[in-house]
Amino acid sequence: MKKFAIAAATATALTLTMANAAFAQSTQAPMVVAAGEVTQAKEATSDTWITTKVKSDLVTEKGIPGTDIKVETNKGVVSLSSTVAVTESQKATAVRITKAIKGVKAVSADGLKAE
Repeated sequence: MKKFAIAAATATALTLTMANAAFAQSTQAPMVVAAGEVTQAKEATSDTWITTKVKSDLVTEKGIPGTDIKVETNKGVVSLSSTVAVTESQKATAVRITKAIKGVKAVSADGLKAE
């Protein structure tokens, strides 16, 4: 009976050890994936925030057709475009306002039709 009890205890200990190792491996991989998803979420939130901030600043600026300017942001790079013609001065002002916003890495105003 003693031999059976020792064998059962050893088997239980080995099973628990193996289960802990398997559990540890399975929980580490999702943590790494989750960290990558958090980074992507932060970038998306940052891009959304930048787009919203640029749009609101352009709309409130006098002399700029802010409602006619389309703003897109990808990883901090802001693209400005419009179907309505703007003056060179308005284009320069829109670029200046956009560059002043925190998180903006670059501005492309190639899509703004200048008169």
